[in-house]
Amino acid sequence: MEKYEIKKVVGEGSYGKAILCKRKADSKLCIIKQISIKKLSKKEALLTEQEATLLKRLQHPNIVTFWESFFGNNNLHIVMEYADGGDLDHYIKAHAKSVPRREIPEKQVVNMFVQLSLAIKHIHDRKILHRDLKSQNVFLTGSGQLKLGDFGVSRVLRHTVELAATQIG
Repeated sequence: MEKYEIKKVVGEGSYGKAILCKRKADSKLCIIKQISIKKLSKKEALLTEQEATLLKRLQHPNIVTFWESFFGNNNLHIVMEYADGGDLDHYIKAHAKSVPRREIPEKQVVNMFVQLSLAIKHIHDRKILHRDLKSQNVFLTGSGQLKLGDFGVSRVLRHTVELAATQIG
């Protein structure tokens, strides 16, 4: 963590937290997902490490960019690109609550849909299933670029048939 300056915690869950940091080498903002290894079962620890390995393989403009991962202080740290526009859930709710109410322009919705479709196609082409696709896991940059993130429960599929047979919930 010595390469990063901690700014603030931006999210917390039962296994860890997401921390907004600044990389000291170039002053770029990033998110460090800090996951407590002590609280994880062996299976959960394996899934967490799998997320880090998975992110390394996913280089695409509409997927949150993985920077590095490392262990320290009983935590796995996953360092990734910071999407400064927040998540899609917040964006939609902010538009719905605005006074007067502002609708998201159809052209913008189509653009977001295309970007999300390209991200999903990219992961499916690599036989990866996201398994937690929701607006809170879709991020936006300040320029409006959409980024798919949070691959915590993703699964690498060994055979294309598994894609059709996998169920969640």
